[in-house]
Amino acid sequence: MHRRTMRVPTIVLAAALTSALGCSSTPRDTAAKDSSAPAADAAPSAPAEIKLAGDFQGPLGVQLYSFRDAFKTDVPGTLARVRALGFKEVELAGTYGMTAPQFRHALDSAGLAATSMHVGYEQFRDSLESVLAAAKVLGPKDVGTAWIPHPNGPITVALAKQAAADFNRWGKAARAQGLQFFYHVHGYEFKPGAGGLLPMDVLMKETDSAAVKFEMDVFWASLPGNDPVVLLKKYPGRWKLMHIKDMKKGVATGVHTGSANPDSSEVPTGTGQTDYRAVLRTAKDVGVERFYIEDETARPFETVPLSVRWLETVRF
Repeated sequence: MHRRTMRVPTIVLAAALTSALGCSSTPRDTAAKDSSAPAADAAPSAPAEIKLAGDFQGPLGVQLYSFRDAFKTDVPGTLARVRALGFKEVELAGTYGMTAPQFRHALDSAGLAATSMHVGYEQFRDSLESVLAAAKVLGPKDVGTAWIPHPNGPITVALAKQAAADFNRWGKAARAQGLQFFYHVHGYEFKPGAGGLLPMDVLMKETDSAAVKFEMDVFWASLPGNDPVVLLKKYPGRWKLMHIKDMKKGVATGVHTGSANPDSSEVPTGTGQTDYRAVLRTAKDVGVERFYIEDETARPFETVPLSVRWLETVRF
């Protein structure tokens, strides 16, 4: 199976900021282009609204990385199409060649609010103040990273300890500016190291519970073979955000690489092997505050609405 390493691209900072972010973060690979995309001016003038009429009450947003291919050719038009799906909240993973003020203006014009954003590990490490300044411009209160740079495969306990120290430093700096740092798990944190110590436990136990929160990507947390419900209960109070992403029935787990082919392993929420009723019920119980659909398949404008439809009426 062809594997694609999903990593987060660098965010483009405003020219007015004191220093620019570096360009050393490793970008995510892209999936096939959404050939069904209508012209940018086809977005309806009166956007649909997401109506959460079941037990799941959100708030529900979408990770804009889901629409990465459409953004390559039309940023304002793609944002308008995202709004037309009914979303008002989004999570960022880059600004697609725009400065932070330009992208904030585009979000405002589309009627979208950024409530969370992903930034590369290297940018936090090398340009922390600029990262936080960009977040202030773009608007999200939650600012995190989704990849710890490492060789292919799982991470070591030693690397987890170094990352935990970095997270504490970044988290304290973020809190000083009214922001919250978080780390998005990616699956390579769950292979025990020497003596059976789990890197994920290191990341949890060696970080300040106030300064560092976590985002559970249900797909990536499940791929190593975890039960996401058990993970939510294991670390109550630490999970602040969640990526809703379902795994196709029959996909093998026990994988610790943090990579997979989305077109053969992802399906719309509620149609895969994840017990999302139990996941969403437990997420509410342990304090998850915000939820984002992330769809890494090739046709997100077709599949994201299917996930929304299921979430709108699901009963626990």
